[in-house]
Amino acid sequence: MACPCHAPGQDGGSGAGAAAWYHRDISRVVAEELLAKAGRDGCFLVRDSESVSGAYALCLLFQRHVHTYRILPDDKGLLSVQTIQGIQAKCFRTLPDLVSAYQQPNNGLVTPLLYPVPRPRQAASEDSGEPGRWWRAMAGTWLSAPIAGRTHISQQILPKTFTPPCSPASDFMGFMAEYLNHHLQLDLEALRHGHPQLRHLSTALVTACRALHRRVAQEWQGWRGPPSPATHLIPVPFVMAEHCHRGSGDAPPTPRCLQAPWWEVGGHHCPPYTQCSVLQLIKYQSVQSKVRLVYDREPQKSLSRDFVFPNARKREAFCQLLQLMKIQHSHLDEPDLISVYIGTWNMGSMPPPRSLASWLTARGLGHTQDETTACIPHDVYVIGTQENSLGDREWVEFLRASLKTLMAIDYRVVALQCLWSIKIVVLVKPEHERRISHVHTSSVKTGIANTLGNKGAVGVSFLFNGTSFGFVNCHLASGSEKTHRRNQNYSDILHSLVLGDKRLAAFDLTLRFTHLFWFGDLNYRLDMDVQDILAHITKKEFEALLAVDQLNLEREKNKVFLRFSEGDISFPPTYRYERGSRDSYVWQKFKATGMRINVPSWCDRILWKSHPETHVVCNSYGCTDDIVTSDHSPVFATFEVGVTSQFVPKKGKGPEPLACIEWDSIEVIVKTTSRSKCYIEFHSYCLEEAQRSGENTFQSCDIPGFLRLGWSTKHLPVLNPILPDLEYLGDQHLLLSIKGVESCESYGECCIAMRSMIGSMAQQFETFLFHRGEETGSIRGWMKVRVPKDRCSTRERLYGKGGRTPAPSHCPGHRVSGPRSHLPMPALPPWTPATGRSRVEPGGERPDYGVFAEWISFEEEDAEPAADVPTYPRPPLQRLRYPSWAQPHREPWLWGDSEPILLCLQEPAPQPPGASHRLHQPSLLHL
Repeated sequence: MACPCHAPGQDGGSGAGAAAWYHRDISRVVAEELLAKAGRDGCFLVRDSESVSGAYALCLLFQRHVHTYRILPDDKGLLSVQTIQGIQAKCFRTLPDLVSAYQQPNNGLVTPLLYPVPRPRQAASEDSGEPGRWWRAMAGTWLSAPIAGRTHISQQILPKTFTPPCSPASDFMGFMAEYLNHHLQLDLEALRHGHPQLRHLSTALVTACRALHRRVAQEWQGWRGPPSPATHLIPVPFVMAEHCHRGSGDAPPTPRCLQAPWWEVGGHHCPPYTQCSVLQLIKYQSVQSKVRLVYDREPQKSLSRDFVFPNARKREAFCQLLQLMKIQHSHLDEPDLISVYIGTWNMGSMPPPRSLASWLTARGLGHTQDETTACIPHDVYVIGTQENSLGDREWVEFLRASLKTLMAIDYRVVALQCLWSIKIVVLVKPEHERRISHVHTSSVKTGIANTLGNKGAVGVSFLFNGTSFGFVNCHLASGSEKTHRRNQNYSDILHSLVLGDKRLAAFDLTLRFTHLFWFGDLNYRLDMDVQDILAHITKKEFEALLAVDQLNLEREKNKVFLRFSEGDISFPPTYRYERGSRDSYVWQKFKATGMRINVPSWCDRILWKSHPETHVVCNSYGCTDDIVTSDHSPVFATFEVGVTSQFVPKKGKGPEPLACIEWDSIEVIVKTTSRSKCYIEFHSYCLEEAQRSGENTFQSCDIPGFLRLGWSTKHLPVLNPILPDLEYLGDQHLLLSIKGVESCESYGECCIAMRSMIGSMAQQFETFLFHRGEETGSIRGWMKVRVPKDRCSTRERLYGKGGRTPAPSHCPGHRVSGPRSHLPMPALPPWTPATGRSRVEPGGERPDYGVFAEWISFEEEDAEPAADVPTYPRPPLQRLRYPSWAQPHREPWLWGDSEPILLCLQEPAPQPPGASHRLHQPSLLHL
């Protein structure tokens, strides 16, 4: 398939001029904003499709609305605009050819392609240093000079970049010299024709950096000795979710991860064995009816067998039986709470001191641990570093040795992920090793041209029992004036980091995990004169400084870290100290290009975002005052986090009655200039598979730039969870995605907690919609989760007495109204370390194993319907209001303070014959 970035070299001037409209992977929202700014009918651009890999989306402005057409490749790589059924598609070799054809009238679009919208110009990154400005000046001078008087620009550049053959960078400079001699003029000519992508330069950088990466790896290998076992830290007897795509073949090795908990992935017939020999029970994520059993056969040897059940419910029953047996005969309790330590430190390319005691025990400045609890070991340690010059194995062993000295515990390595000098290490207590599963790691480069790893992010995700965790350690662009570049780094990382369940890949990264922690050297600075900053620090007037903190200001503008939380900052700025001391800041930095001012700032931060109605409390947030090897101080935070375990019901007799999730109505406002019909996609771990609604039954666009959508009850599906128990459902969440009917691209996603929705009466919910890190709308509706009467018993939790627990986690924008549950909502007691309760209380009623054995037979059984419960009329539907950002001068809240507009959920009036034809000619499929 032809790529538009190749067009300039293929068809000369016309291709180069046309390539300006290709915007690569920008989001739908950004594309619509660019077209709205252009403002003329016939303005267009092409972007990558968000729903189909290798496809494109043609966005066209007409009568103040953006019309989107999907461009699909066929088996031969030819491109065509998707058409309605029965209309033959026109095929083209390249995107420029396609665009040129549709610039002519009467080709099936609402209007011809008249005015290409070019990519917005971006300021050169400071990561490229002064040469970026020198490059633009040199290219501008060369382009503006008369053709006859031009000297070859490579002759001007090569003397400045010549490197002796013996230099370690000679290979790199060789590639660049080749580019300057042979390809530079092609890029400059393309630049003159409006194509800003510098394709040949990007190719040269990628190729040159590959050689440089190999050279660096060879040098590091020589410094560190034998190969690092970082990629084989713990033997893995299986591959988890990925293995399900490879059939029954041998599982490939999975780097940097622990064994899954014993109940997690699965099957064929195997010899008899006792529950004591069961090591792991592993559920496939993509094949809901498949499970793998790993068990001891001989000393120091384990075997595995896969089992395939008729459906997911049968598999769950089998897993419950084995889990129940394990709990009944085990002396270990399943925890309700765990303690998580997060640490971040820019090491300044210097080795660490001999002791990291203050950092690893969260002692120093700010909100710190009490002396009596500082040495209580945490369940999980997550250590993120930047500019870390130590080898991978050396750093991991140093951390483990430090923790063993402090805590007398030999912590196990869950994962290690590195990107150049950016590293993240996850360590857990030995008793939690079996509870960790589905470990994924990823990294994203955001350095020069997004090809160098001097800046970027590394991430780790895993399941702790039934709770998903995500951790991201990043190093963003530096420089006080580079706020926009840092925002772009955050957006690139959010879009490109591959973590978590693959089935949720289409969702915003911040919605894929029960708890997501984001930390690192974010490099946001203080917008204040350096002398004023120093005066406020001396007086410990941190509030005045936080008011001009760039990160806080950008968060208030909803530019980055939407709906994230951060602990109170009561410690001084952690950058830029004089090395060897914490008594003074060194804010002047001398470079070859002149003096640079680095004002003292809180560059090193720790933030988090959790699902609604989950338990997470920040117990400490501060920095050390005795680790002085770097110009950054190490930062730490500790958290008390509620977790869920593999659920096991206390009793059960006969076939399982079904719980059901019912919807009365859903109302949505999305930020878009499209008129596409939409549907809602529902995802949850409690569902056998994703479900989708019908098309919206109501649609209007009263305010330009916003689309109101509504669904009535009959167009919303009734969802049946795998298990019907109240305790199980109270731990679950629903992920909703609003998608276009034809494009299948998301207009926004959200998360709804099911705990407050359980009952016989419909409850109202309302929350925000997100997509690719942006707030794209709002959603609200009425729903209820009906649970069979005999499945309403619960157990006591550490962080809340009774069956329902409140939502201590900070989750702005998520509200629940309407009738409340009859169960109490108690206050939260302090965390009690090193305690937990099992799913089956000692001395309690022992489950009937025979009932489980009958239920997991391979015969289908008819499920009993949920018990009838009395229903009450819900309050009348309130009037729908637009989101706060639709009325920027009003007091902000979810649905704004504009004049109320009644949303009537009814079928739209039929269109007169030919009405749609007048707006959209039917030969092409309009999204």
